[in-house]
Amino acid sequence: MAGHVTVPEEMDAWVVARPGPIASGPLERVRLPVPRPGPGEVLVEVEACAVCRTDLHLAEGDLPPRRPRTVPGHEVVGRVAAQGPDTVRLTAGERVGVAWLRSTCGRCRHCLRGAENLCPYSAYTGWDADGGYARYLTVPEDYAYRLPEDGAAEKLAPLLCAGIIGYRALLRSELPRGGRLGVYGFGASAHLTAQIAIAQGATVHVLTRSARARELALELGAASAGGAADAPPEPLDAAILFAPAGELVPVALEALDRGGTLAVAGIHLSDVPVLDYRRHLFQERTLRSVTANTRADGRAFLEIAVTHPPKVATVPYPFGAADRALADLAAGRFEGAAVLLM
Repeated sequence: MAGHVTVPEEMDAWVVARPGPIASGPLERVRLPVPRPGPGEVLVEVEACAVCRTDLHLAEGDLPPRRPRTVPGHEVVGRVAAQGPDTVRLTAGERVGVAWLRSTCGRCRHCLRGAENLCPYSAYTGWDADGGYARYLTVPEDYAYRLPEDGAAEKLAPLLCAGIIGYRALLRSELPRGGRLGVYGFGASAHLTAQIAIAQGATVHVLTRSARARELALELGAASAGGAADAPPEPLDAAILFAPAGELVPVALEALDRGGTLAVAGIHLSDVPVLDYRRHLFQERTLRSVTANTRADGRAFLEIAVTHPPKVATVPYPFGAADRALADLAAGRFEGAAVLLM
């Protein structure tokens, strides 16, 4: 294995052993061989990995596993520990981030038009390949992001998915300059996205079931914070649904002004109720989904986040408590983002 860092033969890791309700204990702590980077890949020693709701969907089976006993986690901050053959961009010791999008074909019609997030041959960290709930993981160097040396790993980790996906959702919502944005749900991704929108001059109204999340929203500059099913105090130019709750789709659509857009940010959503055309879609309201992200999205967001750092609300967990972190996420026991620290 190329590189200048001593790498052990085995490592601690968490795998999704038996997908099912979080109370059934779907995660299992195991010992695994440290992976070897293939051509064009680097081995990353993990400093921190944020806990994403997508990890919970994978553990509980809402997101069908693509391989048995996968190591979840796709919001990774770490350092290059070794290089595989044919690596030219990254070297041992560099600090990098590893995100959800792991690879694309680069040849299909979607990749060629700049929409690599829609590549039918795309692969994902912590779903198609082992992720960051481990001491080490591999990633194609072209899909790793360079990160600043001076940032705390705990605060950088949520940027790698919650931040990037929220940024793409904001783009998909087509919020006009100085417009009114509704944010439904206020977890890891939403609290970062709201700050970007506010910094860009938007008026942000947060709608969420958690009283503590409403308090955090107001602290971060939201103009108002109400219950998830409440009507905002004014019609919305755009809205983003972060909560995986399909029943909020008609609620958010009805809150839109004429010509407004609702972007659904999650990879999983419960069933959407029947929509009434006149109440929910007429007057050129638009409903659209958000699917993964492009590397260009990631680079653009991280540039913004490094230049104008958002306040990142985190709850640290030791690596050995990954199962508890997921259970706490499922139960809504914290605001912001849980982060596993190695």
